[in-house]
Amino acid sequence: MADSIPNASSSLVPQWRVAIVGRPNVGKSAIFNRLARRRIAIVHDKPGVTRDRIAAEIDIDGIPVELTDTGGIGATLDDGFASQVRMEADIAISAADLILFAVDARSGIHPIDRDLANVLRKSGKTVLLLVNKVDTDKTEPDAAEFSSLGFDNQVNISAEHGRNFSLLNSEIAEHLIARGAEKGVGGRKKAKSHNDSIKIAIVGRPNVGKSSLINAIMKDERSIVSDVAGTTRDAVDVPYKRDNKDYTLIDTAGIRKRNNRDTSVEVFSVMRSERSIRRADICLLVIDASSGVVSQDRRIAKIVLDANKPCIVLLNKFDLYHPGANFKDRIEEFREELGDDLFFIPYAPKVAISAKNRQYIGKIFNAIDEVVAAAAFPVPTGQLNRLLQFAIERNPPPVRKGKRLKLLYSTQKREDNPGPVPVPEYMLFVNYSSLLTQTYERFLENQIRKEFPMEGLPFKFRVKSRVQTQKSDSK
Repeated sequence: MADSIPNASSSLVPQWRVAIVGRPNVGKSAIFNRLARRRIAIVHDKPGVTRDRIAAEIDIDGIPVELTDTGGIGATLDDGFASQVRMEADIAISAADLILFAVDARSGIHPIDRDLANVLRKSGKTVLLLVNKVDTDKTEPDAAEFSSLGFDNQVNISAEHGRNFSLLNSEIAEHLIARGAEKGVGGRKKAKSHNDSIKIAIVGRPNVGKSSLINAIMKDERSIVSDVAGTTRDAVDVPYKRDNKDYTLIDTAGIRKRNNRDTSVEVFSVMRSERSIRRADICLLVIDASSGVVSQDRRIAKIVLDANKPCIVLLNKFDLYHPGANFKDRIEEFREELGDDLFFIPYAPKVAISAKNRQYIGKIFNAIDEVVAAAAFPVPTGQLNRLLQFAIERNPPPVRKGKRLKLLYSTQKREDNPGPVPVPEYMLFVNYSSLLTQTYERFLENQIRKEFPMEGLPFKFRVKSRVQTQKSDSK
């Protein structure tokens, strides 16, 4: 299968999604294979062969694209025609940047074509109508009637013979470039280079060694270091280059409990620190290993979690934590303590350092590199769906009010301007979003992380109900 993570050396990561939709047996899988330039989807003249969505990461005129072949709409009408059309179209519309609407020139316009056309026209998404099985110039007139479906963009093709596929590639590229221009992101969207400046907020309660850490990294005394809590009053951006990679280190004021903030200046400083967390790409949560995790550390960790920011936990002053014991034993013991005290951010890597002695600073940037690398390559759609479906079959969700949660489709949503460290967000298309409990949501998250650990990365579920009257829920 083509559902594999790209090689880390690849410079292009698909940021555009293109979905092929249409009723059964119009040639969607053949179109998919022709665009992918290899046989991936099964092609057969029996309606409904493609039941699961098949995704492949391909290149169209230099533009990285995730191409999805969907199941035939109307192949199974066990719960009503309109419901089936709406469900399949809604999934494709929600996940895709461009819809390729495939129809069959030989059989003419079918009622399913008209109903699906109505749904797609109302979606606001760009739709490219593909009239397939126009094998020769003599059969071109057969495609004329499809103009009544009301789409401005129509390409007559033959997937079997490859006719007009150069034109189709150009049309797809042109539409994606135009859409990128509208959003100010450019059509040929490339993965963010790791050389782009990564904003790193160094956060923690007062006097845990945040400024000392900045100095240790910079190897100078750029930040003021003092034993007096609250020395750093403002969030300071410090440019830094390491191994030809650009970083912006954000030194923040220590965040104390609200009832301990004794001046308006300190209150303002803490507000700036919280804003720094929101604008950061990665947060380094500094904890004083000599005193252990305290309640305020947990509060700050919760701020980072609520901001949905990647996080690395730094165990500073580790030279003072059971200094006579073996380093490996010390780190294992402290990690066990952290597992209990910071249970709600188990995904955050833990790095033991001594800022004062400038020990193990390189490990911080090794961890940052791992987080950036994990964020660079989204979970392939096909693997994600197989993984979750297998997990659900093995451990079915509970029945609530006589109904059981059914997962119809899942995909990882991608932002238009993701920044250097895009945070995963998973779109789950289900029968009823209210059936997804927090406990089962955590189970699904754990199943994803078993296969794709995504060290340092939080992620959230966005759930969309099959029933149209029920609004989407953000989990």
